[in-house]
Amino acid sequence: MKVVAINGSPNKEGNTYHALNMVGSKLKDQGIDFEIIHIGNKAIRGCLACGKCAKNKDEKCVITTDSLNEWIQNLKAADGIILASPVHYAGIPGTMKSFLDRAFYVAGSNGGLFRHKVGAAVVAVRRTGGSSTFDSLNHFLNYSEMILATSNYWNIIHGRIPGEVVKDDEGVQIMEVLGNNMAWLLNMRQQTKDTVPAPARVQKVMTSFIR
Repeated sequence: MKVVAINGSPNKEGNTYHALNMVGSKLKDQGIDFEIIHIGNKAIRGCLACGKCAKNKDEKCVITTDSLNEWIQNLKAADGIILASPVHYAGIPGTMKSFLDRAFYVAGSNGGLFRHKVGAAVVAVRRTGGSSTFDSLNHFLNYSEMILATSNYWNIIHGRIPGEVVKDDEGVQIMEVLGNNMAWLLNMRQQTKDTVPAPARVQKVMTSFIR
């Protein structure tokens, strides 16, 4: 089994990276492969709302100026996905948001590529805005019918300079508990996949408030 983590921080080895490694160490302790893909320092444009990914059904975004299509396949092949982000103005940084909008729309419009994978959101923050960012990341996981791994508090860790999060004792415990719980869910999913059938995917009903 394998978990792929998306590091949405502009800093390759900042506090978001350190938080991910806390989770990843617990996954690796249980024999689960762990990989971090750093996208936060890449030039990733936002979704064009063209709908071509839904029309073409080729699991690809028509924008080819970045590596998004490669990353989608990395996530598709994984058993678990972690979305990790710092906090910019109490929210997800722009590059990470562009990645999420496009990747999750392609996945959803091509048969639910991330459906029933084990997912988790992780946030590294200096002071405030962690809860709103954590909530925003969870929107993508929930919408994709993923199985959410949880901890003993919100998956948020505090620090300012790179590496300072290791001093947040509660935050460290949160990440470690998350890693253990995620490993447990992955193992349960693996052991029951042949005996407990997954519910069939249904055609989504689309409505609006305009009548």
